[in-house]
Amino acid sequence: MRSKGSIVTEAVARTVMTTAVFCLAWISPALAVDTSKVYASGILVTIFLGVCALIVVAQMVPALMLLMGAIKALFSGKARKEAAVPVDTRGESA
Repeated sequence: MRSKGSIVTEAVARTVMTTAVFCLAWISPALAVDTSKVYASGILVTIFLGVCALIVVAQMVPALMLLMGAIKALFSGKARKEAAVPVDTRGESA
């Protein structure tokens, strides 16, 4: 059997939830996007956007290849080679 306090708490929660749903349902049409405007650009705009997308994709291919090479080098177990320091063998001092 439920206590009187839990019944009141459930009623208050139900009232709050119902109020929130009604408020959101009332507000949401105001936030909706206006669909009365139709895409009416010409074929040249579409071609321009396609060329822009092609340039972006073409730039991503070498970038991804470089990233994959860097990741492969990072996780490979090979030791790094130290760069050789040039030594002056002529005996001249600075």
